[in-house]
Amino acid sequence: MQPLAALFLIAFCTLSTGARGQDAVKNTVTTEQVRAELMAHAPDGVDPGKTVWVGLQLVHQPLWHTYWKNSGDSGLATSLTWTLPAGVLAGDIAWPLPVKIPIGNLANYGYEGSVLLPVPLTITPDFKPSLLNPELEVKLQASWLVCKLECVPQDGEFVLRLPVKGSTAINGAIFDAAFKAQPQALNEPASMTVENNVLKVSVSGLPASLRGKTLDFFPETPEIIETAAQWQQSWQGALWTAAVPLSSHRSASPEVMPLVLTGQVGSARLGFVSQARISGSWPAPIALAPLGEAAAAQYPPGSSAPANLPSSLWLALLGALLGGMILNLMPCVFPVLAIKVVGFARHGSNQHRQRVGGLAYSAGVVLSFVALGALMLLLRSAGEQLGWGFQLQSPAVVAALAALFTVIGLNLAGLFEFGQFVPSRVALLEAKNPSVDAFLSGILAAVIASPCTAPFMGASLGLALALPAWQALAIFASLGLGMALPYLAASWSPALARKLPRPGAWMATFRHAMAFPMFATVVWLLWVLGQQSGIDGAAALLALLLSLALVIWALGLQGRSRLVMTTLSVATLAFLMASIGQNIIKPLENANPAANSALWQPWAPGKVDQALAAGAPVFVDFTAAWCVTCQYNKKTTLANADLLADFAARKVTLLRADWTRRDPAITAALAQLGRNGVPVYVLYQAGRAPVVLSEILSVNEVRSALAEL
Repeated sequence: MQPLAALFLIAFCTLSTGARGQDAVKNTVTTEQVRAELMAHAPDGVDPGKTVWVGLQLVHQPLWHTYWKNSGDSGLATSLTWTLPAGVLAGDIAWPLPVKIPIGNLANYGYEGSVLLPVPLTITPDFKPSLLNPELEVKLQASWLVCKLECVPQDGEFVLRLPVKGSTAINGAIFDAAFKAQPQALNEPASMTVENNVLKVSVSGLPASLRGKTLDFFPETPEIIETAAQWQQSWQGALWTAAVPLSSHRSASPEVMPLVLTGQVGSARLGFVSQARISGSWPAPIALAPLGEAAAAQYPPGSSAPANLPSSLWLALLGALLGGMILNLMPCVFPVLAIKVVGFARHGSNQHRQRVGGLAYSAGVVLSFVALGALMLLLRSAGEQLGWGFQLQSPAVVAALAALFTVIGLNLAGLFEFGQFVPSRVALLEAKNPSVDAFLSGILAAVIASPCTAPFMGASLGLALALPAWQALAIFASLGLGMALPYLAASWSPALARKLPRPGAWMATFRHAMAFPMFATVVWLLWVLGQQSGIDGAAALLALLLSLALVIWALGLQGRSRLVMTTLSVATLAFLMASIGQNIIKPLENANPAANSALWQPWAPGKVDQALAAGAPVFVDFTAAWCVTCQYNKKTTLANADLLADFAARKVTLLRADWTRRDPAITAALAQLGRNGVPVYVLYQAGRAPVVLSEILSVNEVRSALAEL
């Protein structure tokens, strides 16, 4: 096979869909549930050393609410992502005092009515406004979850332009009210002790006007206490004490925890914030957490793991290694492995070249998995809600891969040779350095395999998010090593090499036959794109791939016809890209594949809690169109008539969380389960820990879990 470098160049340079056009941004977004507005307060102007306040005001319709930094038993905190000029720094949200919102036997922390989430902007001397247009431009990308009985994830883009000279105090009264709703810091730290599944809290230094009154307690760390449980509080002179039950599904065991106390004095609601160091011994959570969830409890975000490797990390490394080996059996990887079979046969008589190729291929696989893992961790640290396989949540990436596999298929079918399109020096260089081709094959295999989740992988990848960066990258490297290991072993084992078929005429037939798995992969990618961008997007991609094939065919012609046909085909491709290319990345409006079945309901934040509060067990299928394992399980186990009858007999609510396109709410739900990729199958029952089932799902496994309800 000719150099894959030329393959990458042709595929990715020929098909480019461009960036999606942005809608005009403004400072107000209105939905049926919320009116969101970006506001500013700069009474002294915008000068270096000054603090400018900006904030997102959410005005809720009656009975609707959004969430505090700790949302309670369900929900999702409002997220603000700022785009600011150089020299302007955004601080954290100054969260106003929350209220407790009961929902059945659960409780959430959040806001009703109208609330402003203020954020300070620090203007440094590095801020240099334009002389022609002296303004401070503030851009905000916000996302919030608004709930009543149902929950609706929403987002919006906002922009404000503040004059550098002069004041912006039109919203002064709103910001002043928000500042008054801030909790005040107590001079004395609170005290917390863990005793017999109870968190005992002692707070002194509260004002005398609150003594004897009932206070509300809000821990800033989520999933520590039973939010809706009854708890005891009392006053001993100026000392306020409380005994709060710990959550049986506790996800962390912090050493220090901030807390907010609120109390009513006349018409005024007072709030105070303190930070307590927790003494005593945390009990083991009652719930049997998955590996990733246990690690998250052991090393909560912001904490550091001990220097020695915990046993759970060794198990995760082993799980990643085994999962990587199993990836080779996944249908999404088969086309690339078919190419490697041809390479083995070609170099069967040259042991040195075979070993170098094995090392190069392994290096490509391992480095690609590490690079993908590092990119995911980097984007998550920047606030992006991403999980494993995130690249195939982009229609542009799906389209580019479809183009890549189309080119590979056309090459294997014999329509063209890469030597036709590259200078003779490049072809000669590749012949002398086949390791470059093997390295690129490894990259290609990793890119195609990454959306798949094999057995043993889920818990290992979930654990990676709770570990320091170098330990997380070690897990990704172990995953890549596991995938490369069978090929590496075959390339270094003379006994295995002798069992491989010798070069011969069969190779040409085998090569042509391998074009069909490539085209089958293109069909799968087209189906994935159809789930993301609809029938128009899939049709647009088909038209572009047809034009791409026409260009490649024209480049292989001889004589005058080559120039004429190449010009016409390139012009056709360019015209189609300009006219219909945007359909490929256009989002599919008002469509949810999960709703196609009468038995399955689309998952939404808070929906599991609502069903549990009504007394119904819940089964959730976290899936994606680009996940081959998900589709296999959906067509076999989850379509089994006996299993569906069991679900119906036990009145199980069936929810399907479709992660085909990026969805921060689903990403957050997966993280709570100690996972960051799909498939994930979870059975919920009120009062019990969620049961996370295997990635390769069987009817017997699900029925056994149902039998324990």
